[in-house]
Amino acid sequence: MRQYILKSLVFLAFFAFGKNLASAQTDAPAKLTWGPDNNEPGNTVATKVIGIAPDGFYVLRQKVQKSANAKPKVWIEFFSKDMKLVRSEEMDLKYKHKQRDFENVLYLGGKLYLLTSFNNTAKKRNYLFKQEVSTKSLVASKSLEMVCETEARNKEVEGSFAYSISKDSNNLLIYNELPYERKNPERFGFRVFDQNFDLKWEKNIVLPYNDDKFTVEDYRIDNDGNVFLLGVLYEDNAKYRRRGTPTYRYVVLAYMENGNDFEEYRIDLEDKFITDLTFRIGNDGNLVFAGFFSDRGTYSIKGTYFFQLDPRERAIMHRKATEFNFDFRTAFMSNRNRQKAAEAEERGDTRKAPELFDYSLDELVLRSDGGAVLVAEQYFVEQNYDNNYGLYNPYYSPFYDPFYYNRYNQRQVDYYYHYNDIIVININPDGEIAWSSRIPKRQETRNDGGYYSSYAMTTTRDGFFFLFNDDGRNFGRDDGKLYTYTGGSNSVVALAQVNIKGDVSVYPLTSNRDAGVVTRPKMCKQIGKREMAILGERGRGYRFGSLTFE
Repeated sequence: MRQYILKSLVFLAFFAFGKNLASAQTDAPAKLTWGPDNNEPGNTVATKVIGIAPDGFYVLRQKVQKSANAKPKVWIEFFSKDMKLVRSEEMDLKYKHKQRDFENVLYLGGKLYLLTSFNNTAKKRNYLFKQEVSTKSLVASKSLEMVCETEARNKEVEGSFAYSISKDSNNLLIYNELPYERKNPERFGFRVFDQNFDLKWEKNIVLPYNDDKFTVEDYRIDNDGNVFLLGVLYEDNAKYRRRGTPTYRYVVLAYMENGNDFEEYRIDLEDKFITDLTFRIGNDGNLVFAGFFSDRGTYSIKGTYFFQLDPRERAIMHRKATEFNFDFRTAFMSNRNRQKAAEAEERGDTRKAPELFDYSLDELVLRSDGGAVLVAEQYFVEQNYDNNYGLYNPYYSPFYDPFYYNRYNQRQVDYYYHYNDIIVININPDGEIAWSSRIPKRQETRNDGGYYSSYAMTTTRDGFFFLFNDDGRNFGRDDGKLYTYTGGSNSVVALAQVNIKGDVSVYPLTSNRDAGVVTRPKMCKQIGKREMAILGERGRGYRFGSLTFE
């Protein structure tokens, strides 16, 4: 039997998807050129594109950690504009015979910095170090400089660091939680550096709420070095979101003038649920917030919520909640369910009125006029239990996540990762929805964390491009069926184009079999105004390709 992690799922009639795909043109408005094959060090994986230089881009590679006690290993790689691997260097994480923990690699002001930490259990302190890495040789400086230190009474739960770089790349925020003290407000350490990694200001912040009632969701730094936190404040100690009446509200905390000027903004929607919210900092210094709301609870969305915040004038502007139109919310329902939804809508039954389920907000793209574009993907995970799983299964591994085996109940649980359609919502500066578009996609894989699933996105002046793995049988047919991508032999790379009017076209770009690799969308990244670097892998072989858009 299958037991779902999320309690509410929408069962969509996907017949319309196949029709849209079959009617799409086959000549994609893009050109893909693969670079040469490379061999990766054993048991490693590329984890992020660090930064983009004028003559290429830097990639971080890490050893796959199979246990909590395994020693970390990291490499920095540089690829030229023609997708050739120029150099790959392993970073030395030892210092005076001590093993440091890897934190991050940052590309700041045209320079590479390796960040590592060391936990001193005797002193209950965690130290953060930086080393400049040569952008040519990729060799880290022998000089190890301590950036900051923090309390860390428990290495496993305290003393970690997080990072945010301003839009102009001139300011870096290093942020860490300070040890929790029961029934006391949560505390953070802020340190702001310029592009040369010189300290501009630092301050320990005490939040105005107890830890058991507040959760930080996002944090950003602007071009002037001001820091903004977005969090959720709960009315009780449950610290989760219920159905019925909202028991939480979003809160914006602004720390300006080197942290000496503090302002708090509480955000709510009366009796509606804000199900997801994020923000970006505009060129004018205003904060642009956008997300989704629901009438039911926190598993579904009915429309968008939008507003702007001027931190200098301390003013919230253009606040507006706008519903998706009925057709958008019911586009893939059967005729029968659509009729029921229409009746519920007419009588004002919010419990049965149509909403979209299980969408995760991924991207917020700012428009030049103060509007915004939201991108979200339907994502959920389901569990499948096998109660007949034997106690001595030779394939059991206690370190493979998410595979899990209960020795006492003698059952295996498999995780199925679902990444389905993408929605793109264009919002005007006054909060009204200009258009809403949906990209048909269905992906299901097992016990892999969705490694080859989801999508990559590129923004251009005339719209958006989305890259994802699909089943090749969805193209060139008109029987109305949508096949699910499961990673099989029919796998192709699909390219969806959404133009500035919201029109959607989907093209088969290339076969993964013909390419000799499987494209990994989560590691693809835009590297130019009309160019994306895409990563393909097979066994220990991998290569990058250049996808240029017409």
